[in-house]
Amino acid sequence: MNSAQHLDAQLCFALYAASRAMIQSYQPLLAPLGLTYPQYLALLVLWEEDGASVKRLGERLLLDSGTLTPVLKRLEAAGLLSRVRDRADERVVRIHLTGAGRALEAAASHIPAALSSRAQLPSPALAALRGTLHQLTNTLRSEQESPT
Repeated sequence: MNSAQHLDAQLCFALYAASRAMIQSYQPLLAPLGLTYPQYLALLVLWEEDGASVKRLGERLLLDSGTLTPVLKRLEAAGLLSRVRDRADERVVRIHLTGAGRALEAAASHIPAALSSRAQLPSPALAALRGTLHQLTNTLRSEQESPT
């Protein structure tokens, strides 16, 4: 077997393994807040854009509504947000944080620094990695969207 065909030589596996390790690192930080990783990501968007539409959340998180809706329902059941039809266009559902949802932002404010510390990489290396991953994601997504 060619060494380029080995599992450890595959970029896809390195990204998959790193993603799983990252998500697992979040679990002990999110558990005291009663959040899962996908719920935390949804809240990150809402802390930036309270009142965003479900479509906008899906665009930001790269999720379809079928995946996003159960996450939002659980957050709503926990009293952290409300889903409201837009008055101007009833087809649009807007997501609004409740007081508890807004308050959770302060309780979660330590999480990014805690993850950076766990990664044990200098800040410039983390910033460069994040930039490279964004570039890779954008390139691969644009390749999928444009027919060859």
